Amino acid sequence: MYAHILLWFHPVIPGIRQMCYVIVTARSLLWTLLTVVATMAVLSAVLTPKWLIGPPRLKPSDNSSMMYSPSVGLYNRCTRSHGRQHCGPFSLHGLATDSEVFPGWWKAALVLLCIGLSIMAATVLTSVLSCCVQSIFRKSIFTMSGAAQTIAGIFYILGLVVYPAGWGAHRVQKLCGHDAAPFFPAECHLGWAFYSAVVGVGLTFVCAVLSVQAEVATSSDKVQYQIHQGRTLICLL
Repeated sequence: MYAHILLWFHPVIPGIRQMCYVIVTARSLLWTLLTVVATMAVLSAVLTPKWLIGPPRLKPSDNSSMMYSPSVGLYNRCTRSHGRQHCGPFSLHGLATDSEVFPGWWKAALVLLCIGLSIMAATVLTSVLSCCVQSIFRKSIFTMSGAAQTIAGIFYILGLVVYPAGWGAHRVQKLCGHDAAPFFPAECHLGWAFYSAVVGVGLTFVCAVLSVQAEVATSSDKVQYQIHQGRTLICLL
């Protein structure tokens, strides 16, 4: 049974020992797990140079020739040299790197995705802390986290939308052919990192919806009833 452990503390009342309640729900655990998965899906996409895959090329090796497909990510690339694959960043000066090397649209996409990741990282923390903390500034931690996840999803979408606008850059034309243009990758095709980011975006919005269900599950009448019955360990599906 999937479950999430939440700790509730009964208010201190004179003459009554302070109680600690452990509430186990499936929906809050699912929300926490999906929050982590969604964040990792986008993070792995940002770090991986597999957003665009170039056409297969013949690369001479020591005593033979080998076919390989070069690829690029948001700020890094993979190519083959001396019989080995070499991957590394081309943004040697960060966002100050020349736009001929690091397309401006890709810089914008990277910034937007990183903002979304920062927000999602914060919600990973709050989803874990929700086992002990039910509110922040008198607002439900679930509601605030869900709103933050929606905002993160919007930043993600903006990043994915502006990314193809950089396909007309010299770097992309060198990889995909001179016909490459914004939103048209010519001879290249999208790599798994792009699809990982798309999946992460979808899961982010699912998490925002599940945050509401997690709050409902941990504050339902069933929970209150069992608390009034004097139970300190409450398990709910």
